Amino acid sequence: MIRQLAIIFGCLALGELVIYLTGIPLPSSIVGMLLLTMLLKLKVIRLEWVRSISDFLVGNIGFFFVPPGVAVMLYFDLIKAELVPILAASVISTILVLAVTGWMHQFYGKAKDKSHDIFKHK
Repeated sequence: MIRQLAIIFGCLALGELVIYLTGIPLPSSIVGMLLLTMLLKLKVIRLEWVRSISDFLVGNIGFFFVPPGVAVMLYFDLIKAELVPILAASVISTILVLAVTGWMHQFYGKAKDKSHDIFKHK
């Protein structure tokens, strides 16, 4: 378990280092997650090395949302004052994400079908 945590935290630390050195405007946790994904894909890190800690973290993910959820209570007055823009941004961004995801799925589905047909006829 300690080794698995060390791998996860090592990737997080690498993400911090990448952000510090490059100044990329991304959260270091996202960069660390991408690094972990890349290392898993390249088979530098085996899935078995992080499977049980990953299962534990995913299984308890709701617990990790409690502190931010409680912190939101501190800003109820601000949220109440800006409720319409917050809801509008949430609805519009949700619709955009759904539309773009659908279009990308259709685009890649058609591209996959075309490439499959090309290889089928050869």
